[in-house]
Amino acid sequence: MEIPYTSHDDSVINILKNDPEFAAEYLNTVLEDGCQEEMMLALHRMVTAFGIKEIAETANLSPIALYHTLSSAENSELKNFRVVLEAMGMRLAITPVSRQTAIS
Repeated sequence: MEIPYTSHDDSVINILKNDPEFAAEYLNTVLEDGCQEEMMLALHRMVTAFGIKEIAETANLSPIALYHTLSSAENSELKNFRVVLEAMGMRLAITPVSRQTAIS
């Protein structure tokens, strides 16, 4: 009997899509412990899980603009935002919202 193979990335993407609590904790962990590149990779996984086209449409972006936003190592806005928050003794945190709220 052959055991079906699923890549690690495909497994993670499936979990992120189907478990909002896990997805929020995943992103919070990366925010807390990770660097800019790790955060962008985590966001790319999340967008892949939810569908690049669908997320781009909901965010009023073209899929290409969304892809560039997630791929850009030069994108310093998130890094700057984190530094400012840390200077005030705060950190960015992510919490899931209902799918209905996220779409509307």
